[in-house]
Amino acid sequence: MVDSENRKGESARPSPTGYAGDASPSRAEAGGAASRKNRAYALLVAVAAAVGGLLFGYDTAVISGAILFVRGQFHLSSFETEVAVSAVLAGAALGAAVAGYFADRFGRKRVMLVDAVIFGLFAFLTSTANGLEAFVAARFCVGLAVGVASMLTPLYIAEIVPPKIRGALVTFNQLAITTGVVVAYYVDYLFSGSGNWRGMFITAVIPSLVLVVAFLFLPESPRWLASQGRFDASFRILNLVEDAAAAQQHVLELEAVVQADRLRLRDLFHPRFRMALIVGVGLAIFQQITGVNTIIYYTPMILQMAGFHSASTAILGTVLIGVVNFSFTIVSLLLLDRIGRRPLLLLGIALMTMSLGYLGYLFGAGHGARALILIDVLVYLASFCIGLGPIFWLLISEIFPTTIRGQAMSIASVTIWVFDFLVSVTFLSLVRAVGTGHAFWLYAAACVAAFYFSWRKVPETKGRTLEEIEASWSA
Repeated sequence: MVDSENRKGESARPSPTGYAGDASPSRAEAGGAASRKNRAYALLVAVAAAVGGLLFGYDTAVISGAILFVRGQFHLSSFETEVAVSAVLAGAALGAAVAGYFADRFGRKRVMLVDAVIFGLFAFLTSTANGLEAFVAARFCVGLAVGVASMLTPLYIAEIVPPKIRGALVTFNQLAITTGVVVAYYVDYLFSGSGNWRGMFITAVIPSLVLVVAFLFLPESPRWLASQGRFDASFRILNLVEDAAAAQQHVLELEAVVQADRLRLRDLFHPRFRMALIVGVGLAIFQQITGVNTIIYYTPMILQMAGFHSASTAILGTVLIGVVNFSFTIVSLLLLDRIGRRPLLLLGIALMTMSLGYLGYLFGAGHGARALILIDVLVYLASFCIGLGPIFWLLISEIFPTTIRGQAMSIASVTIWVFDFLVSVTFLSLVRAVGTGHAFWLYAAACVAAFYFSWRKVPETKGRTLEEIEASWSA
């Protein structure tokens, strides 16, 4: 129930068209045309905003091929190589930590616009670095932008698109991330013949400029506007992505939520929302300790360990990996709003467990297994891309309360980047300590724990509004 003040607000807004009882064919046809137009606009917003995800994917994956040449030019030790690879992740953790506060304070659009500028500026400075210190500093600052984009892009899309297609459109961000990874791998391959690692990094300036232009024209998040008490502005934007009746109903729900839940970040630790926090942070940890970014960041080195000795051949193998990554993210995108989040999540983790276990076995079989190793890596990444990869980012954009969603997502995002950093900065040391096969068996064991956690704790959110999901934590 909404109170009388909310009902007064309802009368101040345009009346919904195509209401029940109006059976006019012309009005029904107009309503269908409007619905198609609404969905087309929602798709346009999601695609434009997802350029932030493309930059996220590109700037984290480009190091995979570049590090082979950076390590040689700067004469890096194994530890220095780990630092050079992981600097962007340390920056991402800090970026994700502050992004929620600034997004809740100044709005999603303004923060993403500034973030796009940071992406371009420090991609350029990375390409001009003449020593390890300058390289690490520039990559750290790129990481700040990555951390902000990793959190805000799915948040922005989730807050603006209709619930019936939210899963698919938020997953556009994951598709953009995998596109960025594929493009980074391909650019690495193009420049690998000449060893021009600087060209690999400066290429990211182009999508940065595209993102700047996009956010000059994209609207602000209607949920953020509602959290600031700007319900009329919120209605106008929602009315662009769904019909007037649905937009009006969602604004009324937002009014009720905002008035009832004037929350602070500490309220996440209250029993009402504690499970949402546990789900978000738990999935963040498991997404990383199951080993995906050891594959993404160190693919050429792993393939060289498997017996692919040529740098260009190893980097070319990463292009194939990137294509699989991209293809199975599309599969996930098509299934999320049909099958649901939980079934895909559990299936993906189960397949990851089996492929990592087999990968550990293959590395003990010697170099004769190199073709099987490449195939098994592809199966592992395909499994990640239909489940844990996109579903983590989708769920953390759905499960937290409206008035502190940005800050709550920051906690989950910081967690993922901290564990990403820890896993990446220790991978080569772990391989030296226990061997490549045993390292992958450890990641397989983490997958078993991830499956149990997801089975017991992760809710289904398919087809529910963000406000319905928020209310469900009180049930």
